[in-house]
Amino acid sequence: MTARFPILYIAEAEAEAAILSSGALSSLVEAIPQAEFTVVGSAASAPLFADTPRLRKLIVLDKTGRWDWIALWNQVRETKWGLVVDMRGTKFSERLRRQKRAVRGADLPGLHAVEQAARILQFEDIPAPKLFFGEENKAAADALIGDDPAPLLAVGPGADWIGKRWPAERFAKVATALLADDGPLAGGRLMIVGEEADRDAAHTIRLAVQRNRVIELQGKLTRLQTAAALSRASLYVGNDSVWTHLAVAAGVPSVGVFGPSDDSLVGPWQGVSIRGERSLEEFKAIDPRLNQAIHHMLGLPADRVLRAAKGLLAKYREQE
Repeated sequence: MTARFPILYIAEAEAEAAILSSGALSSLVEAIPQAEFTVVGSAASAPLFADTPRLRKLIVLDKTGRWDWIALWNQVRETKWGLVVDMRGTKFSERLRRQKRAVRGADLPGLHAVEQAARILQFEDIPAPKLFFGEENKAAADALIGDDPAPLLAVGPGADWIGKRWPAERFAKVATALLADDGPLAGGRLMIVGEEADRDAAHTIRLAVQRNRVIELQGKLTRLQTAAALSRASLYVGNDSVWTHLAVAAGVPSVGVFGPSDDSLVGPWQGVSIRGERSLEEFKAIDPRLNQAIHHMLGLPADRVLRAAKGLLAKYREQE
């Protein structure tokens, strides 16, 4: 059956970028109840949108050679689209039959990625990143978390590069203070998210509290299931990573620790980003391509992150 208002949404190939822009898609879902969605993403980004309401089709476009685009064309050319949104900024949609289209142009310097996404669709209000997760993914997360009503502190110690990884023992110090008897999350549990490769860091962090108060999820859930798990957290603290963006998209108050990346462009939206003593330019002077095996995050002390976490928690509690 043809949708009354079919929308084709081409998401970014990189998972982190797709999450940062996800508020654009969620706003369309909520603003146009008669719309049905076909979402195109890479093998990394497409699964993040698997539970989008009224999703008609999810297409994986991992390679972007000429024949891959032709294969995509053959899947979407028969539809007269109400709207085509191209977050990759390609010319693909020029010949598609459609009423309207919105295509990413050149990003404005200094504008946060979330604001860039809102600008593409000319939204007056800037929608926060948001991912949808259905009952099956919620159930997968709940099965590992349980039904204990105690507050959850989520920590994401992983990152895709050693230069972005804050020392695990400092995450442990922050967690210990937040979950202490006199801390703002007293009586709570610690939930560690990430990949299987993050287990060494998790081992250090889990010693912050008693073993029966730790939930280790690294490598056990998909990223969308991890977002469902994070939606139950009271607070998240993590590196500049996909896990931090997942926390934001799950609606969790989030603190991101930053060093050799630009938090003004990709910091946790409506959360807090904390930097060490060096600016991004100073990091680039040491590591021009930001790709060397250097521990760049040693200059950020745990007490600064702890103060930021307590402040963010207090702010959210005042709003409740």
